[in-house]
Amino acid sequence: MKLLFLTLALTFTLSFSLAQLSSVEKKITTNVDKHQPEAIALWKEVVNINSGTMNFEGVRKVANVFQAKLDALGLTTRWIDGAPFQRAGHLVAEHKGKAGKKTILLIGHMDTVFEPSSPFQEFKQLNDSTISGPGVADMKGGDVIIIQALQALKDAGVLKDLNIIVYLCGDEENSGEPLALARRDLIEAAKTADIALGFEDGDGRFETATIARRSSTDWQLNVKGIPSHSSQIFTEKIGAGAIYEASRIVYTFYETLAKEPNLTFNPGMILGGTDIKHTPDQNLGTAFGKSNVVAQDAIVTGDIRAMSPEQLKKAQETMHAIVAKHLPQTQATLVFGEGYPPLAPTPGNYQLLEIFNKVSLDLNLGPVRAVNPRDAGAADISFTSGYVDMAMDGIKVRSAGGHTIHETADPRTMPLQTKRAAVLLYRLGK
Repeated sequence: MKLLFLTLALTFTLSFSLAQLSSVEKKITTNVDKHQPEAIALWKEVVNINSGTMNFEGVRKVANVFQAKLDALGLTTRWIDGAPFQRAGHLVAEHKGKAGKKTILLIGHMDTVFEPSSPFQEFKQLNDSTISGPGVADMKGGDVIIIQALQALKDAGVLKDLNIIVYLCGDEENSGEPLALARRDLIEAAKTADIALGFEDGDGRFETATIARRSSTDWQLNVKGIPSHSSQIFTEKIGAGAIYEASRIVYTFYETLAKEPNLTFNPGMILGGTDIKHTPDQNLGTAFGKSNVVAQDAIVTGDIRAMSPEQLKKAQETMHAIVAKHLPQTQATLVFGEGYPPLAPTPGNYQLLEIFNKVSLDLNLGPVRAVNPRDAGAADISFTSGYVDMAMDGIKVRSAGGHTIHETADPRTMPLQTKRAAVLLYRLGK
């Protein structure tokens, strides 16, 4: 009864004025509505399969479901084994249409932040506008939009002309290592493509899309001091100790860089004392220290997010320079890890947003504006930066509470966003 009620609720859409749509585009939108009950069933099926990133079996089960759907649509699918980068793997599907047409890369991910130990495991309809479930928005809802948009295009007889690559990642929420290997195939797909479209959430709004995402890179500060009785601190022989030096560095980061537009750098954990133990894989640590002993060691871990490669490089150089100015009798090193690159707001990205906005207006779904980059985290589409002419993310269901047990999505926006995506693909393919 609940599924029937949900299906009936989903037949409600905004009143469409289709005067701006071609006859083919009208067929596409009609096909989306025809298959909406299937979309809800698929959505429920994959949400009810736990696919926390480290649940490799669960990620593979979700991949099997999507692989069968893509095979049925006539795409050529393949599974990329994730063993070399310590994750489940990725699903890739390709469709070769007419020669000379642009190749469009569609990006999603199958994993969630909810491992089998999480109490949040089930797709539930709360009312006609709210579905709850692990990954219902981030991002199994977006994955279903990809499948249903391609289905609508096939039913309208136009998928056969399109050059499409579908890339469904298995470790977006907790990237494999080394990252260069975990994202190698995505980058290779980007090199082949002309346009990249991501179906990852941005700010949860139906009225927005994402044409810029900031980078995300981890950093670790390691500080050494000379241990001694606290009565000797600040002497020429003992100096300032590790905790004072760590504090100086972190505060100077803030003082020097905090006003840079769209740049953030967050120290998430600090350990200091006579004896510290750090377990980076689990983001854990312990520290022992006495108030009458000068700290010997300190570790600070954090992340940095920038709007462009140039901004990231400049900030990292500034941080290294700050670290180099040691307090007396201390030493410190700063190490940046692998990370997600920025997706800068290029002219091509703005042009793609304009095309998407026109599609939305022609569907009588209202305008679409760009997400503030501060409201959207890092995502896999950033790895296409520099390879494709146009990139846009955030083609998703309306949602809230992502990465928490309160994650919800608005099912009424599923068919609407699918229509946007399908018509956009058709126009880009032309």
